[in-house]
Amino acid sequence: MNDPKPFLAIIATPIGNLGDITLRAIETLRNSHLVAAEDSRRSLALLNSLGIRKPVVSCRSFNEEREAERLVEKVLHGESVSYVCDAGTPCISDPGSKLVAAALSKGIEPMVIPGVSAITFAATVCGLPVAKFAFYGFPPVKSGRRRKFVERIRDEDKTVFLYESPHRISKLLEEIREVIGPGTKVAIVREATKIYEECLRGSVEEILYMTRDKNWKGEIVLAVQPGYKNNNAQESDEDETNRL
Repeated sequence: MNDPKPFLAIIATPIGNLGDITLRAIETLRNSHLVAAEDSRRSLALLNSLGIRKPVVSCRSFNEEREAERLVEKVLHGESVSYVCDAGTPCISDPGSKLVAAALSKGIEPMVIPGVSAITFAATVCGLPVAKFAFYGFPPVKSGRRRKFVERIRDEDKTVFLYESPHRISKLLEEIREVIGPGTKVAIVREATKIYEECLRGSVEEILYMTRDKNWKGEIVLAVQPGYKNNNAQESDEDETNRL
């Protein structure tokens, strides 16, 4: 019997609820010789919960380029390697893209094991139009660059999703109110799939009022629907037409 073909697997893992791991992800992890992880301690906890015992090595943002070459060489020499980030899907505001690029440069087609993602979760639950949308990642920290960042969102013709720290989410909402407008529709998705999962929807003015005394915690995805003034103007025109 021939040995199974070695693979490089890019595996999505739960963002909170461990029950969201897929059967295919579990099978692939079990068939791996080695698991590379953004955070080896967190990934070891996941593997232990699944009863999987595999060597785990660190592959983080600061060492991904170097580790990618080493991991690809292991695949070329017959080992099967799986890569996981802290939570969710690798490469989406997480390490993984350099590893994928290194594999492709050596003729290795990565095997992607899809699963839960904070972005797709937020797109499903936000209640805003998502037939097309943009993902902006994390906003810059410095005020000048943040201002330009929010101005780019204002000019979009589609719903925009981004990540933000709980320490800066109130500031970002205030910046959206100032730059895009107080009626801008937003949704805040916090702690998706976890015990304290929460989704707040409304205008940015309403959300700021609702959360004025809130002590933000946890992981946050913000959805923004720019162009609310044009939408309101269109609705007014339609109402006027209906009255004629």
